[in-house]
Amino acid sequence: MSGKFSLTLMAAAASLGTLVTAAHAQSVSSAHVDVLAKSTKSWNGKRYTAYPKGQPELTMLKMTIPANTALPWHKHPYPNAGYVLQGQLTIEDRASGKKETFHTGQAFTESVDDVHRGVSGPTPTILIITYSGTPGVPTFKAEPGQKPEY
Repeated sequence: MSGKFSLTLMAAAASLGTLVTAAHAQSVSSAHVDVLAKSTKSWNGKRYTAYPKGQPELTMLKMTIPANTALPWHKHPYPNAGYVLQGQLTIEDRASGKKETFHTGQAFTESVDDVHRGVSGPTPTILIITYSGTPGVPTFKAEPGQKPEY
């Protein structure tokens, strides 16, 4: 065996030994969980009635909204939930005028078939939003004359 090949083989064996040792060093334990949102109704109090029928499709988005920005008026055809990673989001319900503000570290459940919009605060807002829908059905529907939500 050449010296170079022998050193490479020894290095590979040492790496494998480290991986095997690391695998045996793992402990088994349950994870800690914080329930961020669990609800049968949206933030504005409207109860969820049913999920869409058909093949389920989950969509998870990371949405960034510039500071002091109102998203266009829109509605969602199925349940979804969001989490504020950064900044704040005020959700406004167009019909009732109700508003609620969610800050960094807070979760919210969005309304279904209610026209609403989100408004960011003085800093950019970053959200993680998960939609429980079906293939081919968009996550939102813009109101007539409004731009798309994204």
